[in-house]
Amino acid sequence: MSETPRRPRRDPRRERLQHRIEAGARPRFDLAAAPGDSERPRRDPRAERRLAEVPGTPRLRLDRTQRVAAAARPSPAPVPDAGPRLVAIAEPAFLVAVVPDAPQGRLTPHDRQLFGAARLLADAGGGAVLALGTCEDLARAGADRVLPLPVAGYDPEARAMALHAVLAALDIRHALLPESPEGGDLARRLAALLDEPLFAGAESLNAQAVTRPARGRRIEQRRSPPRLITLAADAALPHAGTLHEALDVAFAFPPLMPGAILSAEAVPADPALVPLAEADFVVAAGNGVVDFGTFHALVEALHATPGASRMVCDAGLMPRAAQVGASGTVLEARCYFALGIAGAPQHLQGVARCQHVVAVNTDLHAAMVERAGLAIIADAQQVMPALLRELAREAGE
Repeated sequence: MSETPRRPRRDPRRERLQHRIEAGARPRFDLAAAPGDSERPRRDPRAERRLAEVPGTPRLRLDRTQRVAAAARPSPAPVPDAGPRLVAIAEPAFLVAVVPDAPQGRLTPHDRQLFGAARLLADAGGGAVLALGTCEDLARAGADRVLPLPVAGYDPEARAMALHAVLAALDIRHALLPESPEGGDLARRLAALLDEPLFAGAESLNAQAVTRPARGRRIEQRRSPPRLITLAADAALPHAGTLHEALDVAFAFPPLMPGAILSAEAVPADPALVPLAEADFVVAAGNGVVDFGTFHALVEALHATPGASRMVCDAGLMPRAAQVGASGTVLEARCYFALGIAGAPQHLQGVARCQHVVAVNTDLHAAMVERAGLAIIADAQQVMPALLRELAREAGE
């Protein structure tokens, strides 16, 4: 075994001899000289006092605002930001498969939490994370390998058969899917094809155990992680800090038999009728909005769901069901567009889970402006017609 390098031991006698001045009968020492083996320079209070003296004054005056000692020391060179560290796993011991929902090729927050849980399982034993499906930002999400599935559109039966072929051929120790409408349905189809147990709705996960509530959340079920697991939302943190390779994997899929689904098409719901808790894009009005005709026209042009602050609902300008906040509806939207909303604490609690927040307010220091990822410091009454004109121009083009 190699010994840990120790810090060199100081020799006070030798350091004292290095500072000694060979002159005179009595021993004298220059304590301001450079120390021996120590990298920390010794302070000289007399020199600092001389440098702090203000010249041209009859009485002694010192300028204590100048940090002479700190300025005299050589400042360390700035370390350039090299960005996230790239992690490469050449020969993994096993694979942890992740099947994200990834609507429209974008990872949802639930998908990123899935990759974070997969990294916990893979890093505990020298494994690698395999993403089954193609979408953006897989390397930053934590994927070491990527295997596209030969299935287009909504076809859960064909996707389940393709996943069955992958799990039967590759050394996959765990397969993680989101406990969502699509991910949960796919996981149960896959469990039936593999004839394996499924641990559904896991709320905590590590390399030793996986848990979930049962019997109306009165008890907790715990066991070692099985092969098939679906993860509940907010059960794990997303991966952050390192960049992974996301290398493409070559795999020969067997010919997939045609299933019972001949064609499927997603029918978008009317955003004006979608409940706030299920809305993807919410445009909300606050005290800074006076012209609600223009506000509703903007909401319709943006294909968004209307919302409002508590003060607007209390005034009867919007229905109570449109109230956003801790005393109204807590949003899970991908984007929240706040028009003239200052941002009370209970309102900010209602938008805490939104991915992107855009705020329009005349107050630069409003709480909603600080929360927003993009802020427009202007009057909402002037921004709304400008947005409508820009949307009409793009629609005409």
